[in-house]
Amino acid sequence: VDAEGRVVKYGSVMAVVAVTTPVTPTPEPVSPGSGGNPSTGSNTNSGTPSGNPASTVTNVIVLVNGKEENAGTATTTTSGNTKTTIITVDPLKLQAKLDAEGIGAVVTIPVMLDSNIFVGELNGQMIKNMENVAATLVLQTGKASYTLPASEINIGALARQFGTSVKLEDIKLKITIGESSAAMNQVIAVAASKGGFDLVAPSLDFTVTGTYGNSTVEINRFDAYVKRTVEIPGAIDPNRITTGIVVEPDGTVRHVPTQIIRENNKYYAEINSLTNSSYSVVWHPLTFADVEKHWAKAAVNDMGSRLVINGVNETTFNPNADITRAEFAAIIVRGLGLRLGEGATSFADVPVSAWYAGAVQAASEYGLINGFEDGNFRPDAKLTREQAMTIIAKAMKLTGLADRTGTVDTAGVFAAFTDAGLAGSWAKDSLALAAKAGLISGRSGNKLEAKANVTRAEVAVLMQRLLQKSDLID
Repeated sequence: VDAEGRVVKYGSVMAVVAVTTPVTPTPEPVSPGSGGNPSTGSNTNSGTPSGNPASTVTNVIVLVNGKEENAGTATTTTSGNTKTTIITVDPLKLQAKLDAEGIGAVVTIPVMLDSNIFVGELNGQMIKNMENVAATLVLQTGKASYTLPASEINIGALARQFGTSVKLEDIKLKITIGESSAAMNQVIAVAASKGGFDLVAPSLDFTVTGTYGNSTVEINRFDAYVKRTVEIPGAIDPNRITTGIVVEPDGTVRHVPTQIIRENNKYYAEINSLTNSSYSVVWHPLTFADVEKHWAKAAVNDMGSRLVINGVNETTFNPNADITRAEFAAIIVRGLGLRLGEGATSFADVPVSAWYAGAVQAASEYGLINGFEDGNFRPDAKLTREQAMTIIAKAMKLTGLADRTGTVDTAGVFAAFTDAGLAGSWAKDSLALAAKAGLISGRSGNKLEAKANVTRAEVAVLMQRLLQKSDLID
């Protein structure tokens, strides 16, 4: 960004910047009730690293449905080799724009400054006002963007964690995109080596926190998928990108649904996740020799490359074998990018030490699976097609595909299958929903075969179709 107030373009977004002026900060006590209004100057130096003698302040244009408003102030501070830019939004100016735009507005904070960490800062009342009009907040930098519906912050629940008498305007919300630390990058490098995949873009951390006084709470789980867009370096071949992943601090790796998109002659990884964490983009091609001539070859190899399904060994998938309930729970959790659960499950026959315990816990927590009347999960039992469709139907609600599919005429859908009457009454609605959405079709002779066991190949295809039709993967 130069000092002449020139227009800077990123993707399809235009941002106007004002003259950047070095200032010597004079720290002032910031009361929780300040609301982060940059016009008061009380928050201009919020977050300045201790010992840093100077910072720079830049006016930032905030966009509401693409319409410009000079409603942001960016303060950049440097500590060692790390630059941090905090963009504070004026709540009065933003509210005026929201009032003019109405329901469903998109508030974009575009910041093209050269920093390692970017923080968008609003007060809790502003977030609540955005939630009331179904607005979406976008923090957009030169490296990535973070698209967050205000409703997913759930500011009311966050406020209750600070106490019953807390005013929303006294809560400071920070939405952060930052380069992963050196220590975390080392963890990611080790995980890549062990997992046999190549990193194709710098790892980034996405976080959302709420602060009241001296207390800070991190928001790390959402009820719907939240989008992050990461720029792919120009030297990377877009055909050599497999998926986005999350790497936990302990080195655990999990797939997150990812699409590769092209915009303005640049490639981006569009990552959707229900959590916040450190995200990387990887190249991990995988093929199984025993599906070379199988009807499910493409889906099996795709899901294997995305770290969703595993083979029985490095080259063998065994596509026609039945699948167990535990195996299916693990696949659905990996496919949806859910964080593994911890601790004991509610099922008497799922020991904490079992390899599938974390997956069963996560699937249960998200309402994807239920146990039997006796309180057991029966992890080693084979899974039938109607049982699988019941779980898939619940996953469709989580991804939004169920709402998109709309009302289902179960009798009309079942008319296409010669044996639909054999399906359990408890599973018919789920089977019909999955069929209408295009996730399942009949076996030979237009048979649903609801009571038959589902195969490993069928599960790979089911998972791929679920993610594709939910617009979560290519």
